[in-house]
Amino acid sequence: MAETPSSRPGAGQRAGLLGPRGRRLFGLCAALLATVLSAGLGPAATAATPTTPGAVPAQTGTGSLAATVTLAELSPVAPEQGDTLTIRGTITNEGDSTILGSSVAARQGVLLDSRGAIDEAMARSEFGIDRDGPIVTGHGQDIGDVAPGMSRTFSLEVPVSALSLGEDGVYQLGVALTGQTEAERWDRILGIGRSLLTWQPTGAADASGTQLTVLWPLISRTHMTAQTGANEEQTPTFRDNSLLAEISPGGRLHQLVRLGAELPVTWVVDPDLLASVDAMVEEYQVYEGDNLVPGAGQREARAWLHDLQEAVRGDEVVALPFGDPDLASLAHQGREVQGALWQLATATETAAVTVESVLKVEPTTNFAWPVEGAVDPSIVSVATSAGAHNVIARGDSLRDDGLAHTPSAARPIGDGNTAIVADPVLSTLFTADMSGAGNATLARQQLLAQTLAIAEEDTASERNLLLAPQRMPTGDQAQAMADAVQALQEHADWLSFADLSTAAAAAPDPAANQRVPSADEYPSRLRQQELPTSAFQIMRETQRALDDFTVILTRPDRVEPPFGNAIRREMSTSWRGHESDAAAYRFTVQNGLEDLTDRVRIIQKSPITLSGRSATIPVTVENNLVQDVQGLELRLTSSRRMGLEVGEAQQVTVGGGHSQTVKFSATARANGQTFLEARLFTAEGDKAYGEPMRFQADVTSITPVVLMVIAGGLLLVVLAGIRIYTQRKRAAREGGTSDDASAGESDSDTSGVNTDTPPRGERLDPPTSEPESGP
Repeated sequence: MAETPSSRPGAGQRAGLLGPRGRRLFGLCAALLATVLSAGLGPAATAATPTTPGAVPAQTGTGSLAATVTLAELSPVAPEQGDTLTIRGTITNEGDSTILGSSVAARQGVLLDSRGAIDEAMARSEFGIDRDGPIVTGHGQDIGDVAPGMSRTFSLEVPVSALSLGEDGVYQLGVALTGQTEAERWDRILGIGRSLLTWQPTGAADASGTQLTVLWPLISRTHMTAQTGANEEQTPTFRDNSLLAEISPGGRLHQLVRLGAELPVTWVVDPDLLASVDAMVEEYQVYEGDNLVPGAGQREARAWLHDLQEAVRGDEVVALPFGDPDLASLAHQGREVQGALWQLATATETAAVTVESVLKVEPTTNFAWPVEGAVDPSIVSVATSAGAHNVIARGDSLRDDGLAHTPSAARPIGDGNTAIVADPVLSTLFTADMSGAGNATLARQQLLAQTLAIAEEDTASERNLLLAPQRMPTGDQAQAMADAVQALQEHADWLSFADLSTAAAAAPDPAANQRVPSADEYPSRLRQQELPTSAFQIMRETQRALDDFTVILTRPDRVEPPFGNAIRREMSTSWRGHESDAAAYRFTVQNGLEDLTDRVRIIQKSPITLSGRSATIPVTVENNLVQDVQGLELRLTSSRRMGLEVGEAQQVTVGGGHSQTVKFSATARANGQTFLEARLFTAEGDKAYGEPMRFQADVTSITPVVLMVIAGGLLLVVLAGIRIYTQRKRAAREGGTSDDASAGESDSDTSGVNTDTPPRGERLDPPTSEPESGP
């Protein structure tokens, strides 16, 4: 930027001595001198002379810009010869000093001969005489004074012929504010707004063969819980009412369906969104704080689904895996966790069934879409593991820095897989706040300009471009995208539209980059937003508990779908940036499943006393579910197996809302205290189910009465033995007396006692008479 005499020290003071007319004349002379110094008496100098009020000189100098110039409307969006361009916008004083005597005027068009030149022009903030074009004289507007922080609107009518547009191409259009401030009393450029114009009077790019694919995403965050009403109707439950707000007239999803119906787009749908809205068609319930209330969005849900079915008719519908799983998180944090990849495969299988049942169309499931199209080898591996051999990437990941032209989107990346590379500039045009008309207008003009610049890069080649916007655009962003795509439809003769499958099947550019960037090149900003490994471990634990639970159910279809889908929702891309919400959702799903499994339980027993050698121990199993359970085995074990033996395990089947008592036989072998443990096991897989139930048992099967009976019996045996012995001694004594008498021997001291010893090896015959029984 050239320095002007009016910006030198002391110039303002000298000008202030001249009075209003003198100051005006001084400013014009300073502007003329600046032109001479910067342009060397070239054509810009001749364009400097103002002819009407509001037509300010283009050659005034500038320091820091004190105002912003927003171009809110350009019409027509793609002017032709003979048109008059209407430019409407806003001036805002961003400085601390009042702007005095200001006016706005358009600048002549500046040809931008490449995409790089367009990017550079849109990135500049300062004014440059040589790069912002001469002033368009005779078509300006006086603005007057603008206080700090205040705004003024303007409207210019500029003949296209006055913009000096020449050859076909993209032109920069500038509108500058010229004036003074209270602090600096000389005329200069105080602000400039820029936009782009496409100029095609000869139609040189009409037959370029450039095709554009626009993705139109229907994706939302997770809305449904795993919870269903504890009744036969299984009433679905929603976390809040935000989905109703989105599908109602004026809501984000309502806007997307309404706008997309009129556009040549490829719909990219999360089946979970369709399943959630479909669940709202009938009775459902919603959390309001900690309370559940009946849902009231049935009418809106039916209307939205009907409108969507009509909108997608004849268009390609791409179904993402159910729940839109975060492929990068899965690749970097969950790949080594058992069952994580199985969840992705199941989500892919569920997707097609869901979309077909709700929308009545057959979707394409052969595409994976990582966050912001950022890929590395592990992401590609995970994305394609479930059968999606086309990965939607972005050009700031697979860069083509060495090419002088924009290549086609499709390119092979090995193993039969294809990366569909979205153009990074086109895809990020609508990420800013589009609630103001200025950003929306600029994004539209940039889309027109960028596509024309691409078409003119190589008019002999056919190329397929991809615009993949942000996953969940706001309603304003959706409106801005729709306006821009509609402008392409109406004015862009240099391109046509194609669906995503056509772009994926197009012949790749052999010069395009086909190397998937390494893991080290993955953006750290995105890596920091990933789900942690612990999240996938919790998913694994919940899935295992679900598997163990469903094997005992007579109707597993009432439990597996809501909880299985909830587990897959835990992998959703929408959790990025919402770590605490994601953790709370995982906790809720896990607790909800535990609550269900706890409804099938063993009722706690109080301590018992076992009397007698054998007894029967009853154990009760309770089922508080609304369906029957089967395939359970109840086992009872004792901590003192040698003291108390219990019967074998028993099969258990319990009706919904009922209980069943199982009786175990027990045999006591010793007195004492023992602990018994009852536990359920699944007959299939022999896995423990639920928590064990422990209770105390006092074994008193060998009672004092029994001991007395046993002691009495033993005493009778001893007495019987003594009696037998006595009888034998008496019999022996009687026999010995007769023998001695015959031998002539007598012994008065041993009469009646048999002193003979039987021969060795013989035993005494038992008495002929039976011994008497005990008492």
